[in-house]
Amino acid sequence: MGGAEVLLTPRAARAQGVALRTLTAAQAATLDALGETLVPGARQAGISHFIDQQISIPAEEALLEARILNVRPPYANFYRAALGAVDRASQALNNGRPFVELSEAEQRSLVDNMRQNKVEGWQGPPGPFVYLVLRSDAVDVVYGTMDGYAALGIPYRPHIAPSKRW
Repeated sequence: MGGAEVLLTPRAARAQGVALRTLTAAQAATLDALGETLVPGARQAGISHFIDQQISIPAEEALLEARILNVRPPYANFYRAALGAVDRASQALNNGRPFVELSEAEQRSLVDNMRQNKVEGWQGPPGPFVYLVLRSDAVDVVYGTMDGYAALGIPYRPHIAPSKRW
């Protein structure tokens, strides 16, 4: 911002309208809608800004589920392919309508079928894997913060000491 680096949470970046670095506006809209379907609150928590920032940094620094599950970097390729597959499936099954234009019930139905690998003609990374990765990322964005822990009624502890020395 203005030539200076500013550290923001994904929620704050979304609220301030920080420009995306890697995702297109259409990809971010699909990701917001998909994240919200997977974990309510993901859109407001800034899932598209989180993913965009994480796929814009060196792969070894990324905090994405894709990294944990050994997706081959660059991670942007996986997320673009996954979001493209969701939109292609949506358009094929819903008279040309992209995922963001579906009703909540239609979005849930598509996601449920994707999770179960029941989308005919799916073209992209395996649907159940896309579900796992994006749902995990959405859970991290919504609940992996002090506010997220508070919403669950769990005391936030950044470090839990072992009960005895190792």
